[in-house]
Amino acid sequence: MSDMDEGSFGFPSDGDDFSFPDDGSDDFDFDAMGDDDYGFDYENDDSDGVEDIEVQISNCYYTSKGLMETDPKEALQGLQQILDMEPEKGEWGFKALKQIVKLQFTLGEYEKVIRSYEKLLSYVKSSVSRNLSEKAINGLIEKISTSTDPQLLEKFYDMTLNMLTETKNERFWFKTKLKVGKLKFENEEFNDLEKILEELKASCKTENGEDDMKKGTQLLEIYALEIQMYTVQKNNKKLREIYERSLVVQSAIPHPRIMAVIRECGGKMHMEEESWGEAQKDFFEAFKNYDEAGSSRRIQCLKYMVLANLLSLSEINPFGAPETASYKNDPQIVAMTDLVASYENNDIQGFEKILQNNRSTIMDDKFISMYIQDLLKNIRTQVVAKILKPYTRVNISFIAKELNITEDEVEQLLVTLILDEKISGKIDQVNKLLVVERSENNENSARFNALADWTSQVSSLSRSVVGKLNG
Repeated sequence: MSDMDEGSFGFPSDGDDFSFPDDGSDDFDFDAMGDDDYGFDYENDDSDGVEDIEVQISNCYYTSKGLMETDPKEALQGLQQILDMEPEKGEWGFKALKQIVKLQFTLGEYEKVIRSYEKLLSYVKSSVSRNLSEKAINGLIEKISTSTDPQLLEKFYDMTLNMLTETKNERFWFKTKLKVGKLKFENEEFNDLEKILEELKASCKTENGEDDMKKGTQLLEIYALEIQMYTVQKNNKKLREIYERSLVVQSAIPHPRIMAVIRECGGKMHMEEESWGEAQKDFFEAFKNYDEAGSSRRIQCLKYMVLANLLSLSEINPFGAPETASYKNDPQIVAMTDLVASYENNDIQGFEKILQNNRSTIMDDKFISMYIQDLLKNIRTQVVAKILKPYTRVNISFIAKELNITEDEVEQLLVTLILDEKISGKIDQVNKLLVVERSENNENSARFNALADWTSQVSSLSRSVVGKLNG
């Protein structure tokens, strides 16, 4: 049977008028018809019968499809009739089975889903076109993937992949296997994911066992999934290996979302290593690719870029590039730039107020929140350095008020600074004082003065950075 759309056929409607041409005679001369003419008419009987059945099947299909939302059980009965009506396996039966699988899944009849899907796959080998089967199966994969039943998912994907292996549909096999891998990643089933990644990589190798550079795009899709796994696992050694390998793949025209994922994970890797400048570059590349892909994740990566810019104390305006300039006034980005201003001005109260007022855009992001605590500690350290510079004895309660934290938190901070040799002194627990040790020959005193000088330099740099952000 030739390919057909789920639309109308070339049959006349009920209102069409069939008539013989008017040749001026009142009667039709049956005697003028020869034996051949009669024979021709009789030969059409079988063809008309087939066409009648096909019309009935078509009507049954669309009637049943129209009942799927309002009366799913009635729709199922109608679709099942199509399988009984069709003279041989063809497109109508395939389409009916596709709808049957959807309905049974919606009704939670998972065992029936598997049986019906098995019947549908039997049509793929010879009864329907490859394009039709791929489109239908891909749609079913999307629907079934929403299930939380692991056994259903496992069986469904195994059946699909086995069929694709039998029919030697390598492209669709790869695409489906990759979907299974993404599902395993989302469920954090990393042992299964590693096996899938190995199978995918094997499909992209030459006979000599080397990466097939002709399959560069597919390799990048594999790397994007693998790099996400290592990012979650915090396996920076493996992450860096895959990251660097992905940047040298040639002969590839990947979807921008693929490169965005790779660059975002690369940026997070650099942040973990405190390579703020490299992180900023990767987040910028991720932002551009997400932007090209039309993904809302571009805003997230732009926030990460601002964070990396802040940590690097760079004088480069992150919104100086034309790609980022138009996002400068986005509410989520404004919150980040305000945070930068408060940080650079050692304005702890302003910093914490921004965090409180923008919790959903800043603190609810686990990645950003990891570095916010470091930023808070840095601000508090800078403020302590300023407070202590002219004094030898300072009340802990005074420091607590300036830092907007409890006295216990102040003591913890001071202990850390003393142990790290960032300040020289001791805590008087009885009188709740910090006694600062001053000595011209004291190496720690030199460190303390250097810290205070650094704080002044940071404040100076902040005015330059904030000026560019607001300029």
